[in-house]
Amino acid sequence: MASAEKSIDINLPVRTVYNQWTQFEQFPHFMEGVEEVRQLDDKRLQWRAEIMGREETWTAEIDEQIPDKRIAWHSLSGAHNAGVVTFHYLDEHTTRVMLQMEYEPEGPIEKAGDLLGFVSRRVEGDLKRFKEFIEERGAETGAWRGTIKQ
Repeated sequence: MASAEKSIDINLPVRTVYNQWTQFEQFPHFMEGVEEVRQLDDKRLQWRAEIMGREETWTAEIDEQIPDKRIAWHSLSGAHNAGVVTFHYLDEHTTRVMLQMEYEPEGPIEKAGDLLGFVSRRVEGDLKRFKEFIEERGAETGAWRGTIKQ
């Protein structure tokens, strides 16, 4: 099992940042390699992405979602992955987003990529692109304020 943990400060209120993160179908705009995310229902997402030159698909389930605080998930199919993204109020105009995830690299190429830090750099790049995506707009493209409890 491998893991990655990264954070970034975004110059917008926590509500705005959280609201944008709940727009999962927008993820391909800032997540490297993610081709499509389809929201199947309030708890399940279908992902399609290019990982190490191969197209992968999987379904993820949201385990916990607390508005303006956290979203936790785990995969239901495909390679194992799970994690949590948390939203931290720093001041009325600044939010820290922290992403922690664990995953199971499959095959020798993915295992070598993990040893070289590819996933960690990809997560860091995704957070930087998310920051640019939301700060350029100054507002979210939508919101889902529902709560999901374990």
